[in-house]
Amino acid sequence: MAELLVRTKKIIENIEKLSDYLNTNNIHWSLTTKVLSGHRGILEEILKLPAIKKIHSIADSRLSNLKTIKKIAPDIVTMYIKPPAIKYVKTVIDVADISLNTSFKTIEALNVEAKKRGIVHRIIIMIEMGELREGVIREDLMDFYRKSFELSNVKVIGLGTNLGCMYGVEPTFDKLLQLSLYKQLIEAKFSKTIGFISGGSSITLPLIAKNKIPKSVNHFRIGEAIFLGDSPLNGKKFKNLSMDVFEFDANIIEMEHKETAPDGVISEGNVGHAHEIPDEEMSYKAVLDFGVLDVNTDDITPKDKDIKFIGTTSDMTVYDLGTKRNKKFKVGNQIKFKPNYMAVARLMNSKFVTKRIVNNTKSKSKI
Repeated sequence: MAELLVRTKKIIENIEKLSDYLNTNNIHWSLTTKVLSGHRGILEEILKLPAIKKIHSIADSRLSNLKTIKKIAPDIVTMYIKPPAIKYVKTVIDVADISLNTSFKTIEALNVEAKKRGIVHRIIIMIEMGELREGVIREDLMDFYRKSFELSNVKVIGLGTNLGCMYGVEPTFDKLLQLSLYKQLIEAKFSKTIGFISGGSSITLPLIAKNKIPKSVNHFRIGEAIFLGDSPLNGKKFKNLSMDVFEFDANIIEMEHKETAPDGVISEGNVGHAHEIPDEEMSYKAVLDFGVLDVNTDDITPKDKDIKFIGTTSDMTVYDLGTKRNKKFKVGNQIKFKPNYMAVARLMNSKFVTKRIVNNTKSKSKI
């Protein structure tokens, strides 16, 4: 099986470095772990760190992942960062101390369930700021907060927004300033204190050093920077974070000297994806043991720059190794790739890819 190598020590170092940086800038943050797909072995190494105590909470968009997190570390504050479906409010209350919400009907259901249990569930209300994903329409915001404040077993602890995920709307100073103004309006109108403005994510991090974060924006939800070491704003390494946490290694299951172009009538019935290449001389082709069910080839980059993508199907992928035989490429050897965030998310979710924790000379395999 192809395998995803995970250097948990690099993750731990990134958590410690980013915690120090954000704490220095008076920003609370939640570690967003959804890319790990609830992998217990990795989570166990991360959640027992002393550095976790510096983090406001652990966030995820999958209830099953939060359930695993709570089993590993019951005392950790957890945050559900996808607006809940009403049918799952009981599970939300079970595994999440805080949830992000955009539907008042759902908040009412959370209130009912929390009241049954004699607890108070904390919520952050998300505002639509142009990304056109989740968020309360701004014209409805004041009435939405008014009704939410009236509920007995739900506590509104903040407002937030999501930027950069679907359309790539940048979290500019003006956007974040609007959030700050909404906080002021809500506090003034209802005589309430809003503790958090959750307006930041990995894409927002580069704005901190540029002083383009309003002081009242005091909570970030961070995933990619911790696990990939970069910011999606520019794709560049952020500060001194490690960018080599993950490596994808695929096995060569066949290597032959083959034609470059297919031979025969090409139909529309194929299920794969092939790269258009010119008619050239024969070259060595390696068939690897992964396919589109595991990862999108656009999201992985061969570490050997001379290797070229040819095509992929559901469970096998072909790369061109060149016209001359290279001794390092033979059946049984591996080809190494650098995965991006989406690649890691899909590879972690694939049951057909081995996840191997690697730290120096010590490693352990888990599927």
